[in-house]
Amino acid sequence: MPNNKSNEALLNGSEERPYPPGRIKIAEALRVLLREKDFGAITTAEIARTAGVTEALIYKYFKDKRDLLHQVLAEYLEIYLRTTSMDLKGIKGALNKLRKIVWTHIHVYATDRVFAKILLIEARNFSDYYHSEPYKRVREYTDVLREILEEGIEEGVIRDDLSPAFMRQVILGAIEQLCLTGVVFNREISPDELTENLCDFIFKGIVKPPRK
Repeated sequence: MPNNKSNEALLNGSEERPYPPGRIKIAEALRVLLREKDFGAITTAEIARTAGVTEALIYKYFKDKRDLLHQVLAEYLEIYLRTTSMDLKGIKGALNKLRKIVWTHIHVYATDRVFAKILLIEARNFSDYYHSEPYKRVREYTDVLREILEEGIEEGVIRDDLSPAFMRQVILGAIEQLCLTGVVFNREISPDELTENLCDFIFKGIVKPPRK
């Protein structure tokens, strides 16, 4: 995972084009409030008060409260897309890469509950999410998983009678179902244990059996 300084830098914009201080405060205020409250219960006045800015400043940087949510989510996703890319460097073999990406995905949900809450619960409640920038970044992430599965098929270690898109959806759905209760009720999520159990289960279904 990136260190805290790397995460903070990305959440504050790039080094070349840092976000204005007011925007940073507003985004951070929403993250703080989401630790304790549901998105629907948070008002723009409360965000402004927590950020120490005027409510009008929110509308200078964001179209509305949901646009703020989407932009905060997009910033998180940028971090984890970079994390995933770095985590996979130097790993040989599709099954090893698959295990690593599963662990990283679960670890993110276990260690960053605000991100998990936004992605799994808050953002998907409205159809506009599926036309948003964060959704495009989610698709970039899922494309990485699909490419790993395609690599496994080419290597001859993953079944070629199941489509990579189908296997991808099964894997992502399983991760979300395993983590959702922990996110909703703030319970412990064990990346090591869940990855071991999930990969053991998944690999038995997708790994190509040896020739007799």
